Amino acid sequence: MASRAPDLDTLAQGARTDVAGAGSLQDLTSVRARYLGRKGSVSDLLRGIGDLPAEERSRVGQQVNALKVQIEDWVAERRAALESRERNRHLEEHRLDVTLPAAGQPLGHLHPVSHVQRDMAQFFLARGFSIEEGPEVETEHNNFDALNVPADHPARDMQDTFWVEGDFVLRTHTSPVQIRAMTGRTPPFRFIAPGRVYRHDFSPRNSPMFGQVEGFAVDESVTLANLKELLYAFAKHMFGAVELRFRASYFPFTEPSAELDFRCPLCRGDGCNTCSQTGWIEWGGCGMIHPTVLRNCDIDPERYQGYAFGMGLERGAMLRHELPHIRLLYDGDLRVLEQL
Repeated sequence: MASRAPDLDTLAQGARTDVAGAGSLQDLTSVRARYLGRKGSVSDLLRGIGDLPAEERSRVGQQVNALKVQIEDWVAERRAALESRERNRHLEEHRLDVTLPAAGQPLGHLHPVSHVQRDMAQFFLARGFSIEEGPEVETEHNNFDALNVPADHPARDMQDTFWVEGDFVLRTHTSPVQIRAMTGRTPPFRFIAPGRVYRHDFSPRNSPMFGQVEGFAVDESVTLANLKELLYAFAKHMFGAVELRFRASYFPFTEPSAELDFRCPLCRGDGCNTCSQTGWIEWGGCGMIHPTVLRNCDIDPERYQGYAFGMGLERGAMLRHELPHIRLLYDGDLRVLEQL
């Protein structure tokens, strides 16, 4: 076995040189396999121990195993060095320049409907109106009876209104705020009442919850002409040069009553799906407050008269931004909302 020692020394020197010369983790894996793999040099020596004389096997086996452990140590040391070098290279290539300004977080903003509501409020505040609020769960009296809505009116039907136990309803309009605001007060006064309303309507064209703004004024000399002048000015403030028409209609709480329609901003009156081919889009309703409503609030209709109007907030946002569908406001699509 005297001839074995030089072979082990030469093999060890070659292994050390090859391991140190591995330039990548892949190269190092190949070097390890060349020496310690199933067909590697050290593995060949271990398999040949059985052919040695009995008195040589133990000593040579110890030497070969020691060489195997030594090569494993060299490989582990070289692997750590290569991994460190690779890690440093990656960090250098992806260095974070802390002197650059930090990337800002996206900022939220008001919803288009909220912008419209605030703009509406600013217009009426400048005209001497106050802002009134009321509960969204309203009494049957304020929502129907005091507003001259008879017991057999369709709005009283369970299919048209969300009823709550105890003769309460989710208010179907903001008109109940009229009753709350006028009762116990002496005219003149003028208010607006923005807020959410609820109707049992699940048509694809409508929503069971939407925003509405109600406005009303009571004085000794309020006329329908005052109402029309106000609404023309309001429309111009909100939408610029628009064509507005008043169409005779009926509401239990106003007499005479009218619907407000806008010339469709999308088709310019030619007819499209948004306006149902009519060329007009309904904006809201208005009229002179019914004497019965004034009387229900202990206001003398022989001395005072008033006007009232109401329109949807979403419809106002739709008209302002010329949207084809109101649902675009609530789909949550940032591609749409960020443009408004």
